Amino acid sequence: MSDWQTIATAPDGEVVLTKIDDEHGVRNETTLVRQGCFWFFPDKSMYVYYIPTHWKPLEKGSTR
Repeated sequence: MSDWQTIATAPDGEVVLTKIDDEHGVRNETTLVRQGCFWFFPDKSMYVYYIPTHWKPLEKGSTR
């Protein structure tokens, strides 16, 4: 699966690739993990102060 999906369908507790893609363009493309309504860095050291708009699974073997 390589297509971006809306953030409402993102799995909880799984590291995924996320981005913001809106009328201002594409930005903040990074790996995050959702925990409830918060989004954290993969090591859960800190949450981000935004909600991504899209997500997709990491490709196998990706260390991103």
